[in-house]
Amino acid sequence: MTKLRLVPYRKLRKVAEAVGFQWVRREGSHNVFRHADGRIVVIPDHGSQVIVRPLLRKILRDLGLSVEEYHHLLEEL
Repeated sequence: MTKLRLVPYRKLRKVAEAVGFQWVRREGSHNVFRHADGRIVVIPDHGSQVIVRPLLRKILRDLGLSVEEYHHLLEEL
C-alpha cells in the first residue's frame, strides 16, 4: 500500500475538477463541489496548509477515487 500524499486545497481542487466535480459555493473556509450525478464533496481551504490524512481519505472516498487513482491524477496535473 502506498503512502497517501498530502496536498493543500489548490491541488485537491484540481483533482476534484479532473474527475468531474464543479465548484458550487464557499461557506467560510469550506468549498462545496457538485458532480453531474448529484454527489457533493466539501473541501476545506486553509491556505497553504496540507489537508490532514484522515480528512483526505474521506474526501477521496467521497470523490470515488482509490489512493492509486489519486496519485496518478496528481502526477498528471
